[in-house]
Amino acid sequence: MDLDELLAGVHACRICADAAKPLPHAPRPVLQPGRQARILIAGQAPGVRVHASGKPFTDPSGVRLRAWLGVAEATFYDPRQVAILPMGFCFPGLDAKGSDLPPRPECSPAWRAPLMAEMPEIELVVCLGAYAMRWHMRDAWPGSVDAAVKTWRAGLKLTPPVIALPHPSWRNSGWLKRNPWFAAELVPELRTRVARLLGPPA
Repeated sequence: MDLDELLAGVHACRICADAAKPLPHAPRPVLQPGRQARILIAGQAPGVRVHASGKPFTDPSGVRLRAWLGVAEATFYDPRQVAILPMGFCFPGLDAKGSDLPPRPECSPAWRAPLMAEMPEIELVVCLGAYAMRWHMRDAWPGSVDAAVKTWRAGLKLTPPVIALPHPSWRNSGWLKRNPWFAAELVPELRTRVARLLGPPA
């Protein structure tokens, strides 16, 4: 299948709705693949606001992420430049404490490898969260998000290079304050690499 056929399959998918422990609502996949994209944002799964909007990162986390990347909304939402592929395409629901559940386990095995194969121009993967880091870093995954972010230069040796980021949620504001090197060292490198890869739209 080509990318359009895969995307149609994703939007028709009901794997998690028909599972033994089904998705608690109707599936609404949220993703932005792009055959020409050179940058991939690999996240966890849509949150409740993104589930409502049907568009990735339409929340305060998206504002912070775009600031880290140094890109405008128009560029971020241009699939010719930036692909957005969470590990689970549908909002997984909330746990008893009101936090987002992990990405559904059925989604990635069914769709991720075929979609990645249809995006051959990816030259940088920006990973948010343990599930995305584990998949994209493979044997280089150090075992925790904190370790992956703190040893972020190791990810640059992978093919394609991976930059591990803390999730841009407000919940990580304390971590960012305790780790000023993130803004001083990692963010400038991230912006430089992103700017280098983002040419004018075709």
